[in-house]
Amino acid sequence: FAEPAYYRVYLDNYHVTAELTATKRVGFHQYTFEQTDSAHIILDLMANIYNYDDKNVWTFVRVENDSTVTGYRQTTGWARTRTVYFVLKFSKPFNSYGHKKYDNNPYKGFYRRFNEEENFPEMAGKNIRAYFNFDTEAGEQIRLKMAISSVSTEGAMNNLETEIPHWNFEAVKLQSQEKWNHELNMIEVKTLSKADKITFYTALYHTMLGPTIYEDVDGRYRGLDMNVHNSKRFTNYTTFSLWDTYRALHPLFNIIQPVRNNDMIKSMLAHHDQSVHQMLPIWSHYSNENWCMIGYHSVPVIADAIIKGTTDINVERALQACINTSTTPYFDGLDSYMTMGYVPEDKNSSSVSKTLEFAYDDWCIAQLAKKLGDSATYQNYSERSKNFKNVFNTLTGFMQPKLSNGSWKNPFDPLDTHGQGFIEGNAWNYGLYVPHDIDQMIEMMGGSARFTAHLDSLFNMELDDKYIENTEDITRDGIIGNYVQGNEPGHHIPYLYNWTNATWKTQERVRMIMHTMYGNKEDGLCGNDDAGQMSAWYVFSALGFYPVCPGSDQYALGSPLVQEATIHLENGRTFTIHTVNQCKENIYVEKVELNGSLLNRMYINHNEIMNGGELTFYMSENPNIPSG
Repeated sequence: FAEPAYYRVYLDNYHVTAELTATKRVGFHQYTFEQTDSAHIILDLMANIYNYDDKNVWTFVRVENDSTVTGYRQTTGWARTRTVYFVLKFSKPFNSYGHKKYDNNPYKGFYRRFNEEENFPEMAGKNIRAYFNFDTEAGEQIRLKMAISSVSTEGAMNNLETEIPHWNFEAVKLQSQEKWNHELNMIEVKTLSKADKITFYTALYHTMLGPTIYEDVDGRYRGLDMNVHNSKRFTNYTTFSLWDTYRALHPLFNIIQPVRNNDMIKSMLAHHDQSVHQMLPIWSHYSNENWCMIGYHSVPVIADAIIKGTTDINVERALQACINTSTTPYFDGLDSYMTMGYVPEDKNSSSVSKTLEFAYDDWCIAQLAKKLGDSATYQNYSERSKNFKNVFNTLTGFMQPKLSNGSWKNPFDPLDTHGQGFIEGNAWNYGLYVPHDIDQMIEMMGGSARFTAHLDSLFNMELDDKYIENTEDITRDGIIGNYVQGNEPGHHIPYLYNWTNATWKTQERVRMIMHTMYGNKEDGLCGNDDAGQMSAWYVFSALGFYPVCPGSDQYALGSPLVQEATIHLENGRTFTIHTVNQCKENIYVEKVELNGSLLNRMYINHNEIMNGGELTFYMSENPNIPSG
């Protein structure tokens, strides 16, 4: 059984009921045992996600007394210097305890004079499990609290004693669930079915699982430079999966959680200041830069918040951090990009994807410079933002990898995701990534009619299985035709019809995706949620609009799934989405009104949301096809 802030499972092999809840920094466990003199609780310091030999660098366990254990574990790989300090407290003293070391190293030093495995108060090694023994009566509950810190066991203890100073499991569960209800009630929806409502709130819940708080209750955290810092005037965050989340997750935060998003941006700037590269996060976690994925997508997160007026950061400082990041020559082909106007495939793989994403990020930097009145920087980055043109082959009609000598890479298969200049996508999908200049992209591809036909083909073609048999991030259950909803690069594509004369096709595609790619069962997501981006797409789309180009203040209109939604804004105002004639069959939009006036455009502005008001969609079973 699972719900926000609570998980329960009966371990039938051991006849134990396990229950879990948590606060921000402390996990709270409750185990209900049968009558026995051999109840055990095991501390497994070997368990990992993506486990492999030598994942653990070092672990240490120290038994402080008969109910308190401290220690740490350092791992490598993802977040390669991650050290997690912990404190573990039991509600009942244990009778005995022990450790088992699973290392191959025969050297034990002078610790060999002890039997470390039974009732010895400390153990160190790469791979350790510890166990704690209890006598229990039937139905007796043993509770434990486990707090973590990136700084020290002292920091973990302070977290534990501050956040859960008592042993009332039910009280912590209820308090945590009240906090979740407060967050989820920021958007109240009425839907056509209970299933749709569950799917919506499940998606909204997913959007709030990250980024994650990364500091002790006193504000201390271990930074990128491995020194201890204090956030002081903001909450420090980590787990920035930015290649995914800049698209819709952070734009969603700018509407429903701007204060929290502001702290996330301050965390990114702190990362920049601690970075030996003087770069903003690419994919950072636990005071480590993982260098995962491409682009420098802290930039659109920062730009989006500044352009929309949801942050109080120093814009000059932010712009300089963006410039520093975008001019690091040894990062991912940037040296070639800055001198040649594109990333050459023979110098750096996934070259087209990198060129396209760099160009968009550069447009975002240009918008910051424009806001500051820095005309030289604005001109420079506006020119850089046009580099997408340099990888468009007019003969094939696709974005295509180019070599350092200026020739096109051949052979070229626009359906293939491997070796064709793209990362986690093919030319059909990734070639539509020019969110900052969609009109120019349409013109390059032959105009509105040809572009519409291209989109139609993308959704309607049959993609041979050979193109996805070796693609971990692209699977059949996340594909419609050749369009990939199950991965992030194409999430804006269904909304591109809004820039053509067939805007009704956006409404058709969006509703189809919501009904076929999302649900309230175990397989309710069509791909990796990727830190909430997949779910953020659903939340936006169900409300009837989507941020096609973060860094602008516009949201493209779609076809709402909700009957009604009320967004409770942090500024105290409310923005309400109404629908008229809403039903499963009425997927098309006849007209839209904003605050009672007809809206003669296919977008709304950020301020129109934040000022509060009403957006009304009049739904129809027939598409609103322009005449002529």
